[in-house]
Amino acid sequence: MLTRGRAPFALIFLACAGLLAYAYFVQFVLELEPCPLCILQRLGFMLMGVFALAGAIHGPQAWGRWVYGVPILLGAGWGISTAGRHVWLQSLPADQVPDCGPGMYFMLEYDFPMMEILREAFTGAGECAEVDWQFVGLSMPAWTLIWYVGLAVFLLWALLARPADREARP
Repeated sequence: MLTRGRAPFALIFLACAGLLAYAYFVQFVLELEPCPLCILQRLGFMLMGVFALAGAIHGPQAWGRWVYGVPILLGAGWGISTAGRHVWLQSLPADQVPDCGPGMYFMLEYDFPMMEILREAFTGAGECAEVDWQFVGLSMPAWTLIWYVGLAVFLLWALLARPADREARP
């Protein structure tokens, strides 16, 4: 069953690994450079994937599933907030888009403080408003938002589902 043991964690890990693999394919093969919010969204999938892999390897039972589930949900929350911000930026009219600041790679190379990098990514990333990729009319940040919400809902369903042996009792 999809709600027990290793299965939900393995499925979440495979989804995150596949999404990250596609993001790197788009970056290195299709040569579409990620903006700062794209990179921050990858961090959410990385966090989710690492804890999902640990949960899949360990196969926790009962409350132990929450030990892995909570960090995965936190990663999804991070992703939902960054992808939501990204989708919002892309929906702004051109005259309301924030000015572009220095790129994330530039800030990392010149040792900007991490809080300043995050602030810049969330407040002054005009380059994030550009839509360079679409699938069935939705941009990549819209798709990542859908994936974050879907994976979080799936995990909550798996964590809150009653065990099959309790369901069979009258």
